[in-house]
Amino acid sequence: MIRVREVSVIGDDGEPIGTLPTEEALSMAQDQDMDLVEVSPNTNPPVCRIMDYGKHKYKASKKAHEAKKKQKIIHVKEVKFRPNTDQHDFDFKLRNVQRFLENGDKAKVVIFFKGREIVHREFGMRVLERVASATEETAVIEQQAKQEGRTLVMILAPKNSKTKKGGSVKAQPVAPPEKAPAAEPAAVPAEEPKQE
Repeated sequence: MIRVREVSVIGDDGEPIGTLPTEEALSMAQDQDMDLVEVSPNTNPPVCRIMDYGKHKYKASKKAHEAKKKQKIIHVKEVKFRPNTDQHDFDFKLRNVQRFLENGDKAKVVIFFKGREIVHREFGMRVLERVASATEETAVIEQQAKQEGRTLVMILAPKNSKTKKGGSVKAQPVAPPEKAPAAEPAAVPAEEPKQE
């Protein structure tokens, strides 16, 4: 409901009609079997447009539906390993990781430690290294192995991910931080023995 006396009116074709009293603008819209819709309420006088509001809402919902259909949602799929996972189970779970990456999803590789296994973290690190080396052609390490409670977690992302416009972006591998070269100790001149 428009409660001001005058409004600036824009026609259905987008051409400005001018400033009219609100009742006159409403009757003009009704003569054309259309609605008077307030498009800019904060201006003085407010701007209203003559349009078919139902058709406008329908077009907006169709456009939103098309945009939603085109977007790709990336999920993070989790695969759990144990530090002493035998070869057959390792291969089976590795196939799942590769399938997730091929579908464009990220893979969260989790090593779960039970009891005193947590003392030997290196066994879990070896499993993560095996997974990383087996998937190095299809994936990049997005998050290096990090301990979270009784688990070690590493996140892999697919190398080629499609952009919204249909092109492809090649992900860059994460390089480990370089160590600064160790500074050579400065040569200290030997003190000459003092003669007394």
